[in-house]
Amino acid sequence: MISLILATAIVYLLPLLLLMSIFLLLHGHNLPGGGFVGGLVASAAIALYAIARGVEEARRILRADPNTLIGLGLLMAACSGLIAFLYGEPFLTSQWTAIAIPVEGHVGTPLLFDAGVYLLVVGVALTVIFSLAEE
Repeated sequence: MISLILATAIVYLLPLLLLMSIFLLLHGHNLPGGGFVGGLVASAAIALYAIARGVEEARRILRADPNTLIGLGLLMAACSGLIAFLYGEPFLTSQWTAIAIPVEGHVGTPLLFDAGVYLLVVGVALTVIFSLAEE
């Protein structure tokens, strides 16, 4: 039987943990963090939700198949490297734009790469976690 405290607390913890994972993602190329660490925090949050509420409920709030997240993450990471070819530069050469968003620095292909890694890590970790939890 799952603790009543955990089952109640996860409703409040999940949004905070997901927000923290987005924070880590957005500040990753300037500070410690990035797509990998942010993806691990998001995966841990959803795994904790699955422990408290069940795997089917966790799949329902995820709203996407983890395998789809893996494919989308790989596609985003590859596209971030291919953008450099448009400028005649080698694969994965950073391209920057002057568009400012509420993140320190500029937006560039490293953020697109980190977002791809984020989705990839979430997809792989949740595939493993859900598979183990369903057995």
